[in-house]
Amino acid sequence: MIKIKVLTIFGTRPEAIKMAPLIKKLEQYDCITSKVCVTAQHREMLDQVLNLFNITPDYDLNIMKTRQSLTGITSMVLQGLEEVFDKEKPDIILVHGDTTTTFSGALAAFYKQIKVGHVEAGLRTFDKYFPFPEEMNRKLTGALADLHFAPTTGSKNNLLREGIAEEAIFITGNTVIDAMDYTVEEDYIFENEELNKIDYSKKVIMVTAHRRENWGEGINNICKAINRIIEENEDAEVVYLVHLNPIVKDVVYRELGGKERIHLLPPLDTKETHNLMNKCYMIMTDSGGLQEEAPHLGRPVLVLRDVTERPEAVEAGTVKLVGTDCEKIYEEANKLLRDVTEYDTMSKAINPYGDGKASERICEAIINYFAKSNRKVQEFQG
Repeated sequence: MIKIKVLTIFGTRPEAIKMAPLIKKLEQYDCITSKVCVTAQHREMLDQVLNLFNITPDYDLNIMKTRQSLTGITSMVLQGLEEVFDKEKPDIILVHGDTTTTFSGALAAFYKQIKVGHVEAGLRTFDKYFPFPEEMNRKLTGALADLHFAPTTGSKNNLLREGIAEEAIFITGNTVIDAMDYTVEEDYIFENEELNKIDYSKKVIMVTAHRRENWGEGINNICKAINRIIEENEDAEVVYLVHLNPIVKDVVYRELGGKERIHLLPPLDTKETHNLMNKCYMIMTDSGGLQEEAPHLGRPVLVLRDVTERPEAVEAGTVKLVGTDCEKIYEEANKLLRDVTEYDTMSKAINPYGDGKASERICEAIINYFAKSNRKVQEFQG
């Protein structure tokens, strides 16, 4: 029997959420030795996910610093992983998505001539500065990867256009759908008491907005739109999960703090977030991951960005791009709040992102690759 050493590397909460079910699946295979390294590009929010899924990393680079720069993150990950690779000598590393940890991990592996598997490969906006730095992180990681685990057909086609060999690409669905099978409970009671006090028979809007390209005018416009939505819809409430970065937090609390029916809360852990999504009426966000998670729960999403690397949900009709124009946000939110047909059209659209078996497909593809097997992995048909 072949024996494959797989080292999974991640550093932020979104990566951890999507890698956790994969790590759990890797542990089930006798032919795989699974090791985990976290960079802790984010610390507290990362630890929440590790605790939720009962994952103890074998290595923790613990690189997080106050106001860390992209250059600092990259250099610290490169240096830290060199030591880990020299000790573990993995056959393949797995990185996820588009963070600076992702690109740095792939580059560090390339320097050691270690195989790279890219989970959630092939997402593109085709604008290197939107989102920044994620678009180039994922594109550069794709150039370094040996195995590309694309969540959708569209992602696979992006990779093919970039010259990636078709036999190196596997359509798996998105592992976040696997994760939600662990986290969502119908009769969930929140740890955050303020969330338990909310009347979910009302039209509760969950909001997150923190991306760099929205700093400044974008966040200001989002806050103005929220104020207007609440003022003109008495049956609506907003739960805004406010990012800890003061560039975001200071603006949001100045514009929305102390307002009736607007709840400003710190970021929640994964289980709390998923269950809030399940109870809310709709979502407004500039996050990438929520665009995939919400359709699984039948929740319409207004994306507070001008472009998205996840066009499948837009095409399916469960997600709508509204940007950060105050009037546009207000108009589209009002449609969902007041037009039952509009709401039903979005909420009942089919989720194009997965069926809960992405992790299994990734494991099978890795085993086939090292066993030099011609057996075809059954791909996700989104």
